[in-house]
Amino acid sequence: MMERETSFTLGTSAYQVEGAANEDGRTPSIWDTFAYAGYAHGENGDVACDQYHKYKEDVRLMVETGIDAYRFSISWSRLLPSTNGRGPVNPKGLQYYNNLINQLIINGIQAHVTLHNFDLPQALEDEYEGWVSRDIIGDFTYYADVCFREFGDRVLYWTTVNEPNVFALGGYDKGNAPPNRCSPPFCATNSTRGNSTFEPYLVLHHILLAHSSVVRLYKTNYMDQQGGFVGISVYTLAYTPQTNLEQDKVATQRARDFFIGWIVEPLIHGDYPISMKRNAGARIPTFTSIESKQVKGSYDFIGIIHYTNVNVTDNSGALNIKLRDYTQDMAANIIYREDMFSNDEYSVTPWGLQEELDIFKLLYGNPPIFILENGQRTASNSSLEDVSRVKYLHGYIGAVLHALRNGSNVKGYFAWSFMDVFELLDGYRSSYGLYYVDHNDPELKRYPKLSAKWYKRFLMGIELDNDPSITA
Repeated sequence: MMERETSFTLGTSAYQVEGAANEDGRTPSIWDTFAYAGYAHGENGDVACDQYHKYKEDVRLMVETGIDAYRFSISWSRLLPSTNGRGPVNPKGLQYYNNLINQLIINGIQAHVTLHNFDLPQALEDEYEGWVSRDIIGDFTYYADVCFREFGDRVLYWTTVNEPNVFALGGYDKGNAPPNRCSPPFCATNSTRGNSTFEPYLVLHHILLAHSSVVRLYKTNYMDQQGGFVGISVYTLAYTPQTNLEQDKVATQRARDFFIGWIVEPLIHGDYPISMKRNAGARIPTFTSIESKQVKGSYDFIGIIHYTNVNVTDNSGALNIKLRDYTQDMAANIIYREDMFSNDEYSVTPWGLQEELDIFKLLYGNPPIFILENGQRTASNSSLEDVSRVKYLHGYIGAVLHALRNGSNVKGYFAWSFMDVFELLDGYRSSYGLYYVDHNDPELKRYPKLSAKWYKRFLMGIELDNDPSITA
């Protein structure tokens, strides 16, 4: 399965890069609503990088960089903008994605498509509270069916839902991501909707059921003709005990169960980790035997999103609290090296990614893996000479190459991000891009950073171990 040389390339997502949020029939998503509520410093993706109008120029930049694949997402509410999130296909939305895909293909660039990236149609959130309801399973499957039918003759790689663990926690426990649902005392925002004690578990359960429904649809109706692959992504952290105490070691495994095993264990074994079921009890849904069989094995690949490492200490005392959320159920303290809600640069600790790949190889049967996001965060407009990003990419790509030599089944690596985009947590104040976008220029001119030039040389096969860019 998927016999192809490992590809190193770049990615973005719809709301973060497209712009044209109110053009050609597109209707709002929950991310539009979240941004307009002021949670990204009052900024939004109305214009973003305007790839909707500048896709030909952007594909030319991809060609200049030398990439052979591009990861992007489809805006559900652009393709199916009706008030119930279903209904007829929007001709303008269909035309845009056809144009983008065709432009990529004629330039030798393969399309990797994500179906959902924090941008559920607001209409479905309003109608039945979106992912909280089982109704979403049928609607998401309908949407995927449209995408497979319209684009599957040219798209071989599909990711159903982007980092559902972060989406469930940010969107439904802390309220600091779309759709901004949570309940006191667990809220990180002033949301008045939701229930943090059980909604994250329910939402991720529905995501797994919707994902497996889409995989079944593809295998039944499209696989023979199109020959593509369907997977899901998981946000990963490398977990290390803060001390050598046994309770911290146990807590570290528990944290990994809660954050990564939450998605991967059902895909591999058909059920949630034992520690989650024990600590969350009746608040975590149960798979029926039929659902378990459908979810188990419902992937052709697993996408990994990875940026940084964390330390863990035990917090078993949290289990004595009667009213608990996911974080207290986990009974572990997560100690981040950087402030996740800032533009602090990440530490360059690539051993963490290599360790994660080794764990997937040893614990999960070495599934095909795409690293769908990995990159360095800097303050926006800091410099085109982004040496820290070059050092980060050099280190992490080196870790991937080492893991490959050790037998990890990595099929592709997508650096985040192709250009500076609208970031979920920090708007335009954080930058991950290899290309700088001048938002003060009406034309949103793109400029290659040092990292874009370095990546081009790497893709050309130039020896980079003694590259002056990373020793400066």
